[in-house]
Amino acid sequence: MNAITRRGLFAASAAVSVTACATTTPLPVASAGWPPDARIRRGEMTALEAVEAGIARAQAMQPKLGFMVNSDFDRALAQARAGGQSGPFAGVPFLVKDLDDVAGLPTRSGAAYALALPPATETDIYVQRFGAAGFIVIGKSATPEHGFLPTTEPLAFLPTRNPWNLGRSTGGSSGGAAAAVASGVVPMAHASDGGGSIRIPASNCGLFGLKPSRARMVEKTPSLTVTDLGVNHCLSRSVRDSAALFGLTENTAADAPLKPIGFVSGPSARRLRVGLVLETATGRMPDAQVTAAIESTAALMTELGHTVTPTRWPIDGPRFAQDFLTLWSMGAADLLKEVGGPAGLEPFTVEMARSLARLPAEAQTGVVERLELSARQYDGWFEAFDVILSPVLAHPAVPLGYVRGDVPFEELSERLTDYVGYTPVHNVAGAPAMSVPLYWTADGLPVGSHFAARLGDERTLFELAYELERARPWGGRRPPVSIL
Repeated sequence: MNAITRRGLFAASAAVSVTACATTTPLPVASAGWPPDARIRRGEMTALEAVEAGIARAQAMQPKLGFMVNSDFDRALAQARAGGQSGPFAGVPFLVKDLDDVAGLPTRSGAAYALALPPATETDIYVQRFGAAGFIVIGKSATPEHGFLPTTEPLAFLPTRNPWNLGRSTGGSSGGAAAAVASGVVPMAHASDGGGSIRIPASNCGLFGLKPSRARMVEKTPSLTVTDLGVNHCLSRSVRDSAALFGLTENTAADAPLKPIGFVSGPSARRLRVGLVLETATGRMPDAQVTAAIESTAALMTELGHTVTPTRWPIDGPRFAQDFLTLWSMGAADLLKEVGGPAGLEPFTVEMARSLARLPAEAQTGVVERLELSARQYDGWFEAFDVILSPVLAHPAVPLGYVRGDVPFEELSERLTDYVGYTPVHNVAGAPAMSVPLYWTADGLPVGSHFAARLGDERTLFELAYELERARPWGGRRPPVSIL
């Protein structure tokens, strides 16, 4: 283990934020509630000291939260000593989610079978952008097995615990990233979303989390088909940090499927037509605490001059839920083939694959076509509205074990249908959506408010998020388990 300098330890114990500590390219003015830390830029702290402080925070929080599955401290320190970082996040310590490859580090994807795999030899093209932004990777954050579940409790690793309540789930699949950011280990962290995996941890951990549009961000082979569900971005404390990283990692090539929007720096004067939906896509109502949270946000939107109108999902919700589960199960079946059988895979993953095999052929026929129809119906929603407001989840953060991969399959499937009934629609539609931390329950659990727009309209969401952050700041809130 590398020694941490005295100054680095002081920085950690004093809960030093290293957000936007640029050496060459300062970020624009920060949003309210999370001002930039310019100490590196002013020469008051070096990149090495910032990384040492991040490592010290990681070492302090890891035993309590289990947010990290691989550390990369030696290389991070060597990189910081070498210097030369540029970009608006130069010297900021960072975590990459363990579904993506970082050369020299193993990619475990939360799976037991992957424990014996060698380290990756290449870094994913999206992850390469983090280095260009100036981040220094100190390790990889925990994820459930292949991102399948909305909790970060892979059976092959320790569970990741929620810093707001250690007995509760962080959500998933970017739960390790959420725990690290919420507890103050790093100011922001890589996350990805294939069915809610940015927005769910953001809601459970009191963070800002925006899922970009399909094919918005840099990737090897951009695609606009409904079966391509996953997108990359981050979890952060501030809207500004998320918007800045978005501008640095979106696809700006001449042939990009979506026109780049760049860095969105603040709110808009435009007043929005807001559609309000409380029930899940399958028609279930959320619990009373979540209802109170969304009604509070709807009232705030009205106070701010936006028009809020109740609406209903434009899709066949029960049919959509079944089709989405079938598509998810296809991924599990492919994984089962890839690894050569069920050994080293969790019961839920195996049963998803087997449930697909048990489905009659007619049940699988037309899944993609029906999902494409759902995407078109979703897009049509925005003839009447600019954004849709809904819950992220039907409940605040659930107890650890409630949706873990060893819960009996039928019982777990029912729990998932009840719990995660809002977010998958946007992955199929390819649309952007965000969780904004505007409400905490009486017992101290955060509940995110979910805003969604049509494909390609992240600008509207970022502008609204800035406005909400100013109206109801969350940056000063700290969980009970925190080093801030």
